[in-house]
Amino acid sequence: MEPLQGARNGTGGAETGPRETQGSPTALHASTSSLSLTGGATIQNEQVRHRNEQLHDGAGIIELATLGPASSALTDCGGASSTVHVLLPMPDLEGGVSGLYNRTGTNSGEGGASVPADAVAPVDPALEAAHRKKSLVHFAALCGSLFVNGWHDATTGPMLPRIQEKYNIGFAAVSLIFVFAATGFLSGAIVNVFLTDRLGFGKVLVLGSLCQIGAYALLIPAGPFPLMCFAYLVIGLTLAVQAAQATGYVASLKKNSNAKMGFLHGSYGLGALISPLVATELAKSAKYWSFHYIISAGFYVANTAVLWYVFRGKRQGEIMEAEGETSSESEGVNSNKFRQMMGNKDVHFLSVFSLIYVGIEVTMGGWSVTYLLEQRHGSSSSGYISSGFFGGLMLGRVLLLWFNKKIGERRALFLYAVLVIGLEITVWVIPSLIENAVAVALVGLLLGPMWPILMNHCTTVLPRWLLTACAGYIAGAGQAGSAVLPFITGLLASKFGITTLPPFVVSMMSTLLVLWALIPRARYVPT
Repeated sequence: MEPLQGARNGTGGAETGPRETQGSPTALHASTSSLSLTGGATIQNEQVRHRNEQLHDGAGIIELATLGPASSALTDCGGASSTVHVLLPMPDLEGGVSGLYNRTGTNSGEGGASVPADAVAPVDPALEAAHRKKSLVHFAALCGSLFVNGWHDATTGPMLPRIQEKYNIGFAAVSLIFVFAATGFLSGAIVNVFLTDRLGFGKVLVLGSLCQIGAYALLIPAGPFPLMCFAYLVIGLTLAVQAAQATGYVASLKKNSNAKMGFLHGSYGLGALISPLVATELAKSAKYWSFHYIISAGFYVANTAVLWYVFRGKRQGEIMEAEGETSSESEGVNSNKFRQMMGNKDVHFLSVFSLIYVGIEVTMGGWSVTYLLEQRHGSSSSGYISSGFFGGLMLGRVLLLWFNKKIGERRALFLYAVLVIGLEITVWVIPSLIENAVAVALVGLLLGPMWPILMNHCTTVLPRWLLTACAGYIAGAGQAGSAVLPFITGLLASKFGITTLPPFVVSMMSTLLVLWALIPRARYVPT
């Protein structure tokens, strides 16, 4: 084939030279035409010859249009333009000559077929299948980690009456469990950024799970109450780190991240659904109630083994590449990542929302049992109501995905919040155990989708290269809320009685509505 030659007059913009072919495709020819510039400046034709490596058989030609060497001069002299035609090889996707492919998306070969401008080479089906398999394994391991987190969070509610009886303490004293847990959660949210940069995704997950086992070992003997508080401090720190890592990882995915976020936190709801069923039975025994923590420790032993086997202590970028994803993290900003994250005001709005939301979630799942026991005269089986709440939470995160997409996630969250307020008012004013139990389950159903919606929204308002750190911090703040709001509930119950639970939840949900209105809508953010 011959090189493609053409000339363009700078004043008229019309192509004047014929296109001919001569020579070999191993040589690429480019020329710039004589240009008439404003003020009489003239650029002479310059013949440029480039030699490339020997082309493979069956290669076609790609024609790319680029600015000529005089582009800067042309800008100053009235906007005339020049074109350099460069011929590059293009693989033939069907075994024949592919013709000339230009940036306008047309094919100038003999067949005259149109080629889309964004055409890409076909993907190896075997490689794609391997990526899907690894992605599924990674996601299943993270779902398992969130499952055991949900198992722990739903344990405390049914255990509270037994802990009060065991240590002979009131609402204010037993709420110290939540104070120490909140301290751990906040600490975990902060140190997560530094631990991730220092150790990497895989090692941080395994380290957190190992520490969790040690904390449960302190709880099993039902030792002194201060020892229990210390154990909850450790649990809070490790739960925050694990939730931050899992949430940040899924938020960074570019394939099906919205649906995966729903299923990820749906697995949290599944663990929270099952745990009260077991905890309620064991809490009935004054002697063996603390053996529930043996089961919890066993779950975390299995979780540690799975996390190590699947991730092998690797960093997030390596793991994402193994499943065909590209990491958005920038290694060059690790030194000041925390400072930049804290300087972003959107992160703080999202973190406060997360803190209040998760706080409401755990407050409802924990203190609702005590409320129905005392105010609605429920039996010892009232602990199962906690399972109904977390069961609704799990179903809401999965079953309402289609509805969120249909009306838009922002509108959906406003709607869910208003409905939750209405249902909680019925718990407040209607003295019926059955109605209250059904309302609590429906509150769980409507609260469920809010967390995945929040984390998905993070991807639209936060820079992608900072997303994992921010998502981890926001998740950690949420875990802190799971201790702060239940503690405040305990203080109010100690002073005014447990009847303060419904109005407190209503006030917090109203605050969420205001915060969601203040959080920016989706916008373009730099990657």
